[in-house]
Amino acid sequence: MTFIEKILTAQRSHKSLLCIGLDTDIEKIPGHFRGLRDALLDFNKVIIEATSDLTCAYKVNAAFYERAGEAGWSAMRETVKAIPSGILTIGDAKRGDIENSSSYYAKAFYDDLGFDAVTVAPYMGRDSVEPFLSSEEHGIFLLALTSNAGAQDFQYLNIGGTPLYQYVIEKALTWNTKKNIGFVAGATRGSQLRNVRAAAGDAPLLIPGVGAQGGSVEEAVHCGADEHGERAIINASRSILYASSGKDFAEAARVEAVRLRDEMNQYRSA
Repeated sequence: MTFIEKILTAQRSHKSLLCIGLDTDIEKIPGHFRGLRDALLDFNKVIIEATSDLTCAYKVNAAFYERAGEAGWSAMRETVKAIPSGILTIGDAKRGDIENSSSYYAKAFYDDLGFDAVTVAPYMGRDSVEPFLSSEEHGIFLLALTSNAGAQDFQYLNIGGTPLYQYVIEKALTWNTKKNIGFVAGATRGSQLRNVRAAAGDAPLLIPGVGAQGGSVEEAVHCGADEHGERAIINASRSILYASSGKDFAEAARVEAVRLRDEMNQYRSA
């Protein structure tokens, strides 16, 4: 199955644009997990069990696992294994280096850890991105217009009358021979998200920033999805993971995931 087929199959079978970010912070998970040897993995498994019928993708932020050393890498690997087949798995690692180094990053995230996709930084150009694009089964989400405040520092710079984020998209699409490039575009960017969709054509968009970051679900759907209400993967992390700090955390996570999925579907139908 190709990268695009994986996305569309997951979105159609679960009737969902929701992506759940497993940005699992050991300091924020319920206290009864923290003394366990596999606390990150154990918490993730419960969240996955509670929400896997509601989501088209899970995004695992590598930073929260790398900080735990060898145990963290193991937790990432086992988390991916715990995600049911048919749901897209995204390694949020923001990698990007010279070609030789990128080839090993790609092997680590695709072959060892088992992700379907990786987030990649475009700054070093085509040769740093290509190793992630060698297989039609795997894809990337290239950073275009991110949701953080510092995005203003570079991503809006004028390049011959075109904002840099749009130039990145247009350039990257010339590399997209296997149709496995998508783009990261923050839900906090409002009207610019519509420009990203126009520039990206039918490429998928990974859209962080709803939930705790305050991005508009309505704008994420209306501006980020394609004409069929698909190809937008809208991520929420903290608002779902930490909906409750008590022993009812899984039930609370599911309630929030249902709310977000249904709100997205409401705007899709509109």
